[in-house]
Amino acid sequence: MEDAGIYAVESPYLERYVQVGIASGRVISVSFPELPPEDAVDDHPILDRVLEYLDGVAAVDFDDVSIALTVPTDQRAVLERVRDLEYGTGIDVAELAGLTPGLDADDEDDLIVVRTALDENPAPLLIPDHRVRDGPSAAPPAIEQKLRSLEGL
Repeated sequence: MEDAGIYAVESPYLERYVQVGIASGRVISVSFPELPPEDAVDDHPILDRVLEYLDGVAAVDFDDVSIALTVPTDQRAVLERVRDLEYGTGIDVAELAGLTPGLDADDEDDLIVVRTALDENPAPLLIPDHRVRDGPSAAPPAIEQKLRSLEGL
């Protein structure tokens, strides 16, 4: 059976639900609703790992989770670099631009590309945009701050 649907679990740490949308076995979205849809399922291996991460298990990573990135190519390159950031590692927008092939840390247009990619990240937490200190996050501000705090950023 194909892995598809809406999955959600309540996180005591975040004081919200973590909701994951999956299609064709790939994550298409991560969000943090106050209440999930009534048809959301609360049992999925990705949610189990998310809860472990939120419990402070630093060894939990999401490198092997397949994420469907339907964003422009330059933004995809930024988000792929963000996925490479290790737990507890913080960088700034200019550093991220410098790490992204085809972007220049001194070019304001390229910095806008980085900020736009972070802001439109379809899977915050799995693509840890909260590790970029001076960039926007696709997660709500309160969630972003809790994720940063969890990692000591």
